Amino acid sequence: MILVGQYDSPYTRRVAISLLVLGIAYEHDTRSVFGDFASMLKTNPLGRIPSLVLDDGTVLIDSAAILDWIDESVGPARALLPPSGTLRHEALQRIALANGAVDKIGGGANYEKLIRPERYRWPQWIERTTTQGLGAVAALERLAWPADAPLDQARITTGCALDYIRVTAPELMPDGRYPNLDALWRRLAARPEFQATSFREYNVPRGK
Repeated sequence: MILVGQYDSPYTRRVAISLLVLGIAYEHDTRSVFGDFASMLKTNPLGRIPSLVLDDGTVLIDSAAILDWIDESVGPARALLPPSGTLRHEALQRIALANGAVDKIGGGANYEKLIRPERYRWPQWIERTTTQGLGAVAALERLAWPADAPLDQARITTGCALDYIRVTAPELMPDGRYPNLDALWRRLAARPEFQATSFREYNVPRGK
């Protein structure tokens, strides 16, 4: 199978890390939604990443749908998201907060500052979306992240969000402001799956 998308997208990265954690081999197609947009449209009609091209040619789009397929493929005993009940609901809430932080800080504030021409930028929108994103980060900070808990999808997705924000908007997450999340990130950053999907060589966030 082929994973399409660069790791500077936390959505692509969470799929890649999930595949690595589960020991599922894949090829990595590093086309960019900006540099290779016309080509990307041939793979995904939305022109977005990630996409997962299965061995039979089927193309799965959107990280949530891809991760659902992966969990079904490996079965409930190995799935990274609980199949039902309170644990599933709690994990989904954490995932929603982490993805929401990326959407607002990355897709909202960062895109406005980095992609839109300067004369057209909307400072009030940047402030609003940054406030929303940091609200999600603060909510994640208030949650418990036990050091001995297994690596599940909530932690994978949250880790991808934390690293994305640290790289693309470091002023929003200085060391010490969110100590629980700092400790979580240190544990995740030491894992080979996160190291193998580092995107710190990229210059700017490219997003979905």
